[in-house]
Amino acid sequence: MTCVALSQRVEIVAPRGERRDSLDQRWSAFLDRCGIVPALVPNNPDALPRLLRDVPLQGVVLTGGGDLVEYGGNAPERDATERALLRHALERGLPAMGVCRGMQTIQHFFGVPLTAVQGHVAAQLQITVEGRRETVNSYHDFGARSTVPDLEVWAVADDGVVKAVRHRRHIVEGIMWHPERFAPAFRDADVNRFRRFFGAS
Repeated sequence: MTCVALSQRVEIVAPRGERRDSLDQRWSAFLDRCGIVPALVPNNPDALPRLLRDVPLQGVVLTGGGDLVEYGGNAPERDATERALLRHALERGLPAMGVCRGMQTIQHFFGVPLTAVQGHVAAQLQITVEGRRETVNSYHDFGARSTVPDLEVWAVADDGVVKAVRHRRHIVEGIMWHPERFAPAFRDADVNRFRRFFGAS
């Protein structure tokens, strides 16, 4: 069994005075197809050390949804939780995958500035992935057209916006599309990528 930590978005339910951790149900279906069991991580940085100590994790997925506080987001507890998850993965040599906002978290962590981008909210978008043309989805308002030496770009949109990165020394990757949102017909390329990345069968 390959068990990975999965970050969650924060949903603010003002009439009830609640801040709810939530995750699209399509994530569990996608990860099941990949042979991966998710461990949902609450957005509570104070409780995180015990979870990381007691749960035998074999990787980390930073999921999408919402913006980092630096770029107008309203969930500092999620920012702190995801930074801690990424730091834990780096320290333990665990694979960490960032999806959309999760990739932005990786970029921000390693010093890549993000800027507002146009035309990147679409159910279908043509991009170049390691020299091949692919059609992916795209749901983000911030991105980057450059990177830093630590991060290698391996997918890019036609307007130059970076769509995927990988760290040159650590087992860290990021993609700016949502593999779970291709449900129920998940893309084989995404399933195979997650299986290889996390060593799942």
